[in-house]
Amino acid sequence: MKLNVHERGSGDKVALLIHGGMSDHRTWHALEDHLVGLGYRVVAPDLRGHGRSPRGEYRAELLAEDLVENLPTGADVAIGHSMGGLSLALAVSRLRPARAVYSDPGFRLRNVPAGATAGMRQMVASATAESVRAMNPRWSDEDVAAELAGFALFDPEFLSATDRFAQDYLPESAVVPSLVQLADPSLCVDAQGAALLKERGFEVRVVPQAGHCIHRDDPQAFLKSLDGWI
Repeated sequence: MKLNVHERGSGDKVALLIHGGMSDHRTWHALEDHLVGLGYRVVAPDLRGHGRSPRGEYRAELLAEDLVENLPTGADVAIGHSMGGLSLALAVSRLRPARAVYSDPGFRLRNVPAGATAGMRQMVASATAESVRAMNPRWSDEDVAAELAGFALFDPEFLSATDRFAQDYLPESAVVPSLVQLADPSLCVDAQGAALLKERGFEVRVVPQAGHCIHRDDPQAFLKSLDGWI
């Protein structure tokens, strides 16, 4: 599937930024600014069913296939959040970035609370600036605006499909040097999962007191936890 892919910057280094569910590439606006300032060219797709990318069948494996089809191989760093982290993990052996960062990734969907899908569907349908702000008091005005823009273009059938995804996508090994960045607490990666990831060659860092969207809840702590990776 041909995705909508946002690009910015003209530096020699390449960063792939892969958003999470219900968002689109605009969720990365602050990190994009930072990376462009560091001399990166940012390449950020909208996943299928999100942003200005087409709708279609929704399976985790297809999300990964889309990334392989639309993104350059051999990037200096690839960063995926939540569902984007899961998609990146399934594509990383073919994309072969020099480094991969999985930000509170959806590696164990079985840990998502029961009924969460229905709640997320309602959240998207009824979202206003006030409701997004109430749920995310630490976000910037730009983050709130990006969230609303992402909701407006999101296909809610994607949420229905995620209920049929496999329940455990914990990677067997770190194909490239890899960081797993966890919220406090993580949405999908429990203590057992974190321990297994360490055994399998992943570096694991927890960002204290940050929610699932670490890059929006605490941008400074998010960047600090990426020391040595970007």
